[in-house]
Amino acid sequence: MTEPLDLAAALDALTLPLPPGRLACGDDDGKGPVLWISDGPAPAGLWARLHRAHPASGLWPLLLTPLDHGDPDYRPWLSGELYPGDASTPDLHDPAALLNTWWKQSAEDEDEDGEDGEDGDGEGGDGEGDGGAPSEDAEILDESLAPYGRAFPGTARAATLPDGAAGREARGLADVLGSFKDVRLGLVRADSGAHALAACGWGGPVNHENDTAKIAAVLADWERRFGAQIVEVGFATLELSVPVPPATLAEALPLAAEHTAFCPDLVFQGAGTLTAYAEQLVGTHQWSFWWD
Repeated sequence: MTEPLDLAAALDALTLPLPPGRLACGDDDGKGPVLWISDGPAPAGLWARLHRAHPASGLWPLLLTPLDHGDPDYRPWLSGELYPGDASTPDLHDPAALLNTWWKQSAEDEDEDGEDGEDGDGEGGDGEGDGGAPSEDAEILDESLAPYGRAFPGTARAATLPDGAAGREARGLADVLGSFKDVRLGLVRADSGAHALAACGWGGPVNHENDTAKIAAVLADWERRFGAQIVEVGFATLELSVPVPPATLAEALPLAAEHTAFCPDLVFQGAGTLTAYAEQLVGTHQWSFWWD
């Protein structure tokens, strides 16, 4: 079997011309460069051409944004805040099991946050009201996660994807996002956008999950089931394209549960309830994630 090309060799073999750029290493110098990044804004249409060339080049294109616009270190991409040595292997993880674990952990964390607060008498609550009844905080949590409550409902049904729809949607979103200021082009040697995150050592969700390979495992499963592809990556943000979004609230609710397990901030610091977030997913061709 032929050994796969490393990043530098894959770039040398690339037939598409690239703008000026540089190789970036992670905190583990032994792994060598993990990312190529352009020195300036991504040229219009280049992401799409590189995306089409990926099966032959092995280089997955990403649109990259920094934590702060105008930052000369362009964190995390040029500041050494990439940690490829900390990630396991995405294919080792069961996506459904991960989502189930994260859902339960998020509910427990929200319970603990509520119990750390004060009750109406100014004393710390214990999670229960008088006579063992559920506390107000527990009721709020159950309302936030309705209609499912503390038990993860399982994964949503896969979408039926027309041929080529996933790629077309990804390239269309890249054309839009790439037009914004201070968006650069990145290339990672990887089988997909999901695997590219683990390969380059991105650590955006570290406050939720510190093994990026587990994040990548779920993202790869979403690509298989929904055609969702990673287009843009920020310091702790992701933008995905979705060719066939849910058409009704009933279709969106189980998907919203997956998103909430994957990124609890969407509900607990964002929409407020699972149902409110699910309403945002109906007919939407772009999924946005952010971790505090």
